[in-house]
Order: sequence, then C-alpha cells, then structure tokens
Amino acid sequence: MSSRSGCDVLVAGTASDSHTWNLIFLQLFCEERGHRVVNLGPCVPDALLVAETTALCPELVVLSSVNGHGFTDGLIAITALRPRAPRPRIVLGGKLGVDGRRHADRTDALLRAGFDAVFDDGDLTAFDAFLRLPQAVAS
Repeated sequence: MSSRSGCDVLVAGTASDSHTWNLIFLQLFCEERGHRVVNLGPCVPDALLVAETTALCPELVVLSSVNGHGFTDGLIAITALRPRAPRPRIVLGGKLGVDGRRHADRTDALLRAGFDAVFDDGDLTAFDAFLRLPQAVAS
C-alpha cells in the first residue's frame, strides 16, 4: 500500500458473514474520503485476515458484520489480529447480536479485547467522525 494522502484501509467481512453490499458500501465510503481500500470480501477466515493485514500493513482495518454474529466473530478476529506488528487501528461495525438490540456490554467487551472503536448497528455517522480524527489512522 502507498503513502499518499489519506490512509490505507483493509475492509473485510467477519468469518461467518456472507454479506457483500455492505463491504462495497464501506469501500466506496472510505474512498470518497480520500482513503485507499483493499476489500477482502465476505466470509474472510481469520488466518487470511491476519496474513493480509501483515502483508499489506494498512493503517486501518475495518471489519463488518450484518448477520448478527459481530460480537462472537469480532472477539475471535481481534484475538488473532492484535499480536501483529506494526499495529493498525482496528474497528468493527454492524450487528453485534441477533436480537436486534444494542448492547453496551458487548461494545465494552470488544473495546477491552483490543478494538479501537466499535460501531454497533452500523453507526455510519460515528464511523465518519472516526475517519476524520487524526489519530484514527495513526500507527
């Protein structure tokens, strides 16, 4: 990935999430804000996510879940990703559970596990604000 203005972003669906349009939307959303994006697509196995993060050295990794397994898949993914260096910022957004409600305890647990931000229920306004923060893409 290059070092022009904007940052290098890796977008991926969680391991069990087969939804695609949200990933395309996130890619375009980031690109419209001047970032360069590699989109790994849906159902990304954790080993592939780690390998691509290590190979590409993005400044930001964006994981997305639409199927409601974001909490479970997110915990597994962050556990696999966090020992990596250099340390990218890693965020998770989408449905954290299947009951359709927001759960602050799940968000807190994901943050304690190592995510830099969690956007429950796909809070796009908060994600946009995060992208605008200088530290959001700092290593």
